[in-house]
Amino acid sequence: MKKVVKLISISLFIVFLYFDASVLAQNTIKFQEANELYGQGEFELAIDAYKSILKTGKHSAELYFNLANSHYKLNNVAPSIYFYEKALQLDPEDKDIQNNLAFAQNMTIDAVAEVPKVGFDKLYNNFVNAYSFDGWSRLAIAFSVAFVVFFLIYYFSLTTFRKRLSFVLGFSCVFTSMVTLFMAFQKYDFEQKNIAAVVFEKSVDIKSEPNFEGSNLFKLHEGTKIKVLDSLTNWHRIELPDGLTGWIPSSAIKVL
Repeated sequence: MKKVVKLISISLFIVFLYFDASVLAQNTIKFQEANELYGQGEFELAIDAYKSILKTGKHSAELYFNLANSHYKLNNVAPSIYFYEKALQLDPEDKDIQNNLAFAQNMTIDAVAEVPKVGFDKLYNNFVNAYSFDGWSRLAIAFSVAFVVFFLIYYFSLTTFRKRLSFVLGFSCVFTSMVTLFMAFQKYDFEQKNIAAVVFEKSVDIKSEPNFEGSNLFKLHEGTKIKVLDSLTNWHRIELPDGLTGWIPSSAIKVL
């Protein structure tokens, strides 16, 4: 019986492995085909091809970036900004994404001045946002592995100098691993408290309360990035970078 169960488990593992490899190969072909369509100026078809990859669960900064570029070529303001922002979430340091996002934002109507952070808050936010959650996590793992290596060197070294050096380096790796792990959780907490969204409606009135009977506070247009503070049935309470708040229909935005 145990042999049968083991055989079934191995068979399932091989099937899943083959399936993953097959999906990866298909996505690679689709991505190349989408890039060719983009190069030929067939932006609508390229968008459909890129989205077909997303439907398989494949997500990457490059995929979102190319999808955003396709929308930008068609002057689709909100989708281009949305997908540039998605790409930036996965690769915050990519200059091409940052530059193209800035170009797309120039197409928006709303000019919202962001209240700048100063002093320690600015430095801390910049440091936390230097990497994504996955990026900080990978750094923590890398320094943990480095600690194990230095510990082994310390344990098997025969000279005092090597023991002292490996001890210092190993301790440094432990400390750095703890810091990067802490920053990973800070980044996660930051993302949970700063849920962003992009307005997809051409024009939408922001209400004083979560219903259409509320008074109009101000108007927003497609492509504007907002912060989601709260949700109630089919409404979201939002905040602009300049501090203005109000309620917007959930159907008018797309959460990043």
